[in-house]
Amino acid sequence: MPLLPRPRAALRLASPRRSGPSLTRTLIPQPPPSLSTPRSLPTSFLPSSSEARKNRTHMSSLLSTLDALRTTARAGGGAATTERWRARGTAKLTARERISALLDPASPFLELSPLAAHEVYPDPLPSAGIVTGIGVVEGRKVMVVANDPTVKGGAYHPLTVKKHLRAQEVALENRLPCVYLVESGGAALPYQSEVFPDHDHFGRIFYNMARMSGLGIPQISVVHGISVAGGAYMPAMSDVVIIVKNQGRIFLAGPPLVKAATGEIVDEETLGGGEMHTSVSGVADYLASSDGHAIRLAREAVRDLGKVGEHGRNVSVSSYLPSAGSGNGSQASGRQDLDAIIPADPRQSYDPREIISRLTDGSEFREFKAEYGKSIITGFAEIHGHTVGIIANNGVLLSPSALKSTHFIELCSQRQIPLLFLVNVSGYMVGEKAERGGIAKDGAKMVRAVARAKVPKFTVVTGGTYGAGNYGMCGRAYSPRFLWMWPNAKICVMGPDQLASVMQTVGGKKAKQSVEEQEKSFETLRGRIEKESSALYSTARIWDDGIIKPSDTRDVLGLALELADEEQAGRIAEGGGGNGGRGEIGAEGDSGGWGVFRM
Repeated sequence: MPLLPRPRAALRLASPRRSGPSLTRTLIPQPPPSLSTPRSLPTSFLPSSSEARKNRTHMSSLLSTLDALRTTARAGGGAATTERWRARGTAKLTARERISALLDPASPFLELSPLAAHEVYPDPLPSAGIVTGIGVVEGRKVMVVANDPTVKGGAYHPLTVKKHLRAQEVALENRLPCVYLVESGGAALPYQSEVFPDHDHFGRIFYNMARMSGLGIPQISVVHGISVAGGAYMPAMSDVVIIVKNQGRIFLAGPPLVKAATGEIVDEETLGGGEMHTSVSGVADYLASSDGHAIRLAREAVRDLGKVGEHGRNVSVSSYLPSAGSGNGSQASGRQDLDAIIPADPRQSYDPREIISRLTDGSEFREFKAEYGKSIITGFAEIHGHTVGIIANNGVLLSPSALKSTHFIELCSQRQIPLLFLVNVSGYMVGEKAERGGIAKDGAKMVRAVARAKVPKFTVVTGGTYGAGNYGMCGRAYSPRFLWMWPNAKICVMGPDQLASVMQTVGGKKAKQSVEEQEKSFETLRGRIEKESSALYSTARIWDDGIIKPSDTRDVLGLALELADEEQAGRIAEGGGGNGGRGEIGAEGDSGGWGVFRM
């Protein structure tokens, strides 16, 4: 019997006597214990002060309004519509019930843009008629896309398409398997010109499915109800298709259109039912007896993905649940303070370090270039164990601030450290002195660095994001992996007062008005701009990935950082390298450099 090799014990050497912590040396390289003293950020915030109470009351009011809107959105088409819809089948589950049954019991669900389409269309379209988000199935993180058939039959309006495409973009960037829970009547015909012909319209959904499947990102469809016309390509483009017997339907044209086009008379089940597609056409792979059975088969399909995307397995999700106390220090564990830090008056300034200290592990923050360009704060920290470079506004962006940010972004990109932008910016400084000092070229350096950084970027708008400051602080156009807004956040080309004044001045050249008319016009215009710059207006149009509660920000960021870390680890394991080679979205995916910095 051959001898099996025994595990080699580490050879321990005597450590020289020294002061400080006891060390054990081995011949196997070990990461040294930290010999530096942790540097927690000091705080001047007093939770019981009158100012804090005022701020908390204001934020609570905003959160209550949003919670009420989310409750309405979660109800889909409403109780009466839902009951009528259930009566059409047997044991039918709503979109959110399907998602709940699909996810592991302890899984969080990071929903994207739950208030999409709020007050955008003449008729209500809760959540844009589709629910999207990230959860855990069989220990593996997945992207879930579920049509809500109680909202306009699950038809695709322009914002439905935009929300679906955004979910696919997130899945592509983070290499997440996609599970589509399908029940849709296809494109909303009254909006056909806005959902069918263009680059980022309905067809792009199927392009993305083909691309992701080609990149080894699994595509799984569960057909719970009708999947008609262009929607029929959703299951047809999937790697695995499950269909519910006597309820799921897949066809390019329904019976009325078939009769009109060919004269053929055929019923829905014969034309595109589950039994036909699993036994005759081969469009579907598994026949389920009910919605619940179909969800169980979907879970099994995720379990059978093998090593594809295996870097996303064996996850510990409990630390990201909102109820978990995952902080490593008194301030991080007291993150409820985040709901009271932002002043009720948006014109009032605050120290962003108060926010940083409640997001990072142990409230630690290693500030970089602290004495230079003080209107922006840069430095390193850990969030749920992930090292991150933080850039936070502390006033208007000046040339030194822009140069400091550019330097810091270059460092993080070189070291492969993700970037977190905490945004409260009025823009770059204007005026003769700033222009002569080169603010345009210095601001452009910062914008270029943000655009070309080859690391994951995350943006949280904690206050305002105005003008070119939006570009320098990684707005939506700069491909952050996620962008979230706080309830008080504002987004606009400039402040409402300034914009209303400029627009009124320009408009006043065309029509003479009395002083009284000018004042009335100004207030009307200012009110419109104030509404259009709100977080609710933004999230309704999917300019962000959702409005989050300030005190939930640490956990939301922890999950997002873990997704990025796992994607990068998987890319390295597959030989793609940790820097570039993704061929996907943003500068991470190309082999180009920084470009030309104007000096």
